Amino acid sequence: MTRLRISARTFKAGFFYHALMIDAHRLIFVHGSESNSQTYKATLLRGLFPGMLTPDFTGPLTERMTQLEGILGNQTGWTIIGSSLGGLMAALFAAQHPGQVRKLVLLAPALILPEFAENLPTSISIPTVIIQGTRDELIPLGLARKLAEKAFTNLTYLVVDDDHRLHKTAEELDWKAMLAG
Repeated sequence: MTRLRISARTFKAGFFYHALMIDAHRLIFVHGSESNSQTYKATLLRGLFPGMLTPDFTGPLTERMTQLEGILGNQTGWTIIGSSLGGLMAALFAAQHPGQVRKLVLLAPALILPEFAENLPTSISIPTVIIQGTRDELIPLGLARKLAEKAFTNLTYLVVDDDHRLHKTAEELDWKAMLAG
C-alpha cells in the first residue's frame, strides 16, 4: 500500500503556509465497543496530542451516549475522532449537537447499526472524514459508504487497504495536518 498523506493547505501566494492550531483540550477519541482508552489508537493519538481526551465508555449505546454528552457538555469547537462504535457515537452526537462540533474523523464507523441506518440523519454539514478498510470484516464498505453519503454533506471518504481496526492506516496518517484542516 502506498503511504496515505493528507496535507495541510499551502497557499501559493507568497508561499504562505497555513496550519490551524489544534486545541488538544477540544479533541476527543471515542473508542469502539470492545476497546478502551489504553488501546493502540488511543495511545497513538495521545502521544501526538498530549492533553486530548481518551475516556473509557461502558454499557449499551444509550449509556455511552449519555457519558459522551456529559464529557462534552455545552462546549463548542470539538474535533471528535471515533472508531467503530465510537464512530457511530460521534456521528450521532454531531447530528444532535451540530453547533458543538468542528470536525469529525470516523474510523470504520458502525453506521450500519439501526440507531443510525434506520433513523438516518440528513444534512450533517460538519466537515467529516471517514476512513474505512477494504478488508473490514465487520462493517460492509458499500453499505456504510452509501449511508454516509446520504447523511454527511461535507464528506471525504477514504478507502484504504486495511482491516476494521485500521492500525496500519492509523500509523501512516498525517494526523496533525488532517485535524488542522
